[in-house]
Amino acid sequence: QVQLVESGGGLVQAGGSLRLSCAASERTFIMYRMGWFRQAPGKEREFVAAISWSSGRTYYADSVKGRFTISRDNTKNTMYLQMNSLKPEDTAVYSCAADTVNYGMGTYDYWGQGTQVTVSS
Repeated sequence: QVQLVESGGGLVQAGGSLRLSCAASERTFIMYRMGWFRQAPGKEREFVAAISWSSGRTYYADSVKGRFTISRDNTKNTMYLQMNSLKPEDTAVYSCAADTVNYGMGTYDYWGQGTQVTVSS
């Protein structure tokens, strides 16, 4: 079992920055891809960003391109999401996910509990 623990959420003013972290507890699994998703109240969960664990190739939703940066530290089994120029519409619960099977884009077998990000106007 892989446990994913997010941290770094909070309240920030519009235009501000936050850095989210997602630490994976288990090192014996092969990590193929990790991603960030978010869900705002009354809305469906949406993809934010993903990163290939071996190559470091990154993928972003159009809504966050140029403002968010996803990265990972293989030695710490930890993924990050640097969020800059935050907007009120970025307010959501942000969850990380891991693909340890190599399903391919969009499918993950482990999920974190989520961390709240609130951007005030």
